[in-house]
Amino acid sequence: MKIAHICAYSWEIGGPPKVIYDHTEVALAEGHQVDILSPYSEGETPYPVPEGGRLLRFKRTAPISRVFREFSWPLFSYLRAHLREYDVVHCHGLWHWGALAPFMIDSPGVVKVVTVHGVLDRWAYAQSRWKKQLVDTLAQKRFLQQADLIHVITEEEREDVNHYLGTTHPNIVLIPNGVKVRDFAEMPAKDTFRHEFNIKKEQKIVLFMSRLNAKKGLDLLLPAFRQYAQQNDDAVLVLAGPDDGYAQTARQFISQYGLDDRIRMVGMIKGDLKKAALADATLFTLPSYSEGFSMACLEAMAAGTPSLLSDRVGFGESIRAYDAAQLIELTPEGVLSGLQVLLSDESRRDTVRQNARRLVTEKYDIDRLSRQLLNEYAALCAR
Repeated sequence: MKIAHICAYSWEIGGPPKVIYDHTEVALAEGHQVDILSPYSEGETPYPVPEGGRLLRFKRTAPISRVFREFSWPLFSYLRAHLREYDVVHCHGLWHWGALAPFMIDSPGVVKVVTVHGVLDRWAYAQSRWKKQLVDTLAQKRFLQQADLIHVITEEEREDVNHYLGTTHPNIVLIPNGVKVRDFAEMPAKDTFRHEFNIKKEQKIVLFMSRLNAKKGLDLLLPAFRQYAQQNDDAVLVLAGPDDGYAQTARQFISQYGLDDRIRMVGMIKGDLKKAALADATLFTLPSYSEGFSMACLEAMAAGTPSLLSDRVGFGESIRAYDAAQLIELTPEGVLSGLQVLLSDESRRDTVRQNARRLVTEKYDIDRLSRQLLNEYAALCAR
């Protein structure tokens, strides 16, 4: 099969590029062709592409892209010329140009797939609601109903899709996000991350590794850690991730409360340094209000880093069933209580670490999940 993924494919976007990378790697190994079509703006860093895949970048078109950020006329021109050459076109997300453009072009025989990526969650949908409702009215609901396959990553997302459409879509498949468990079989030497950022050996590391965005629960984590730091001098909070609207607020909080030596902002980290951070961290935390299916949480679990999470990271029920993380209430007090438990109780950390590894191995190994998605493609192409 010749497959096209359409998504803003850059480090700044967060989880979807990682999902696309992993699925692409398996598809290429199975002998398929894969192109990744991505709108971009100057200054963005493209996400890596597996060997054998192809990344085609199309500049966003101003001034429309200032309001409708993903709008790219070069992308639309490419699709008009080449869409019929693909067996499968897989759109990632809703309301952006790449999720709409393929449905505007007559392309009989081309299978059109949409992955929702959590954007219909009630909290997520409420953000910039008027823009989304406008696009819903103009095209998005109609186009989503026309999709040959809607890929959801949780049972709750299936319900969100049908509620959004106002009817039951005839072909929805649930395939969760996954992680390459084998990538975490060997981890960097201990203290690599500590040495890189001059963190003392005796300090426990609380690692937040995600985009600095309001939905990630930083408004809960920062005051909770401040209160913990007032009572304990044994830990440092590391905020590792690109700015997505919350970095200045975090800096002001750190400055206001004189926490420069207790909260470190290290920016986005990648590759071996990211694995080194997970290896050195005492715990990983993501008290998020809304996630489609958090790749950062899966990676932390695969790495064996004990996790302190909300149950809204996309697979809360599985986490609860396996006791694979310390789950918290979404309040500063709830986050503080979780910090106190995991930072003080090594036995509890060992329990959730072992349970988390078992969870990702049994349910979220990407090789098996990617082949399941390829089988769905093939069945649609054979109709």
